[in-house]
Amino acid sequence: MTTAIIADDEDLPRKELRRMLNKVWPELEIVAECEHGADALETIHQSAPDIAFLDIRMPGMTGLDVAHAVKGRCHAVFTTAYDSHAIDAFAAGAIDYLLKPVSEARLLEAVTRLKERMASKQPVNDLGQLMSELDKRLRNTHVERIRWISASVGDTIKMFPVEKILFFSSDEKYTRVVCHDDEAHVRKPLKELMDGLDPEIFWQIHRGVVVRADAITRAHRDELGKYTVELRGIEEKLKVSQAYAWRFKPM
Repeated sequence: MTTAIIADDEDLPRKELRRMLNKVWPELEIVAECEHGADALETIHQSAPDIAFLDIRMPGMTGLDVAHAVKGRCHAVFTTAYDSHAIDAFAAGAIDYLLKPVSEARLLEAVTRLKERMASKQPVNDLGQLMSELDKRLRNTHVERIRWISASVGDTIKMFPVEKILFFSSDEKYTRVVCHDDEAHVRKPLKELMDGLDPEIFWQIHRGVVVRADAITRAHRDELGKYTVELRGIEEKLKVSQAYAWRFKPM
């Protein structure tokens, strides 16, 4: 039995891809649908699917990040809403992509190639250079970045310039915004905030934690292989989930 996961932060494209896969490849078992990259990475580690259908742009951990982190443990097919200019880099690699909205005919082509690749027992390609090129191109796409975070505290509105924020942590209702000398809570979900944060500056290290990378002073690994990080100027330590431990592997 061939198995696969689907990772996309939008519900409708995820369900539509499952529907079309059920039609063009009924023998394929979809073992999980994931709403973001961290879930996808955890599922790949736990379930070891043969194929991962990964949306290129997801908040925090992108499809490219997931493919890099799993290091060839499964075949990857990227889904993207970008036009052909942004995905020219695919032309040089033995990898497939699906341009949204995905057509059934195009999906059938991708499925046929996947079947041929697996039937001939071709190894999963090393996509490091390709993904680096894609990542560079896609991150250069203009995105309106957040410059200020405003938080209501009683009758007061606190203003936090984004360059002074050390980390964001989120529960189901609120997102905590922390600087060296102050903090507050905002009602905006972390997922929405991440759309406006520069991923080169702010790293997601846990499902509910995003940290300023240049504020990290050290990462500690315990006897179980779990990481915590320390930030400059504060005593609070932040946990790193397994999905993001790859950020702290020695070079």
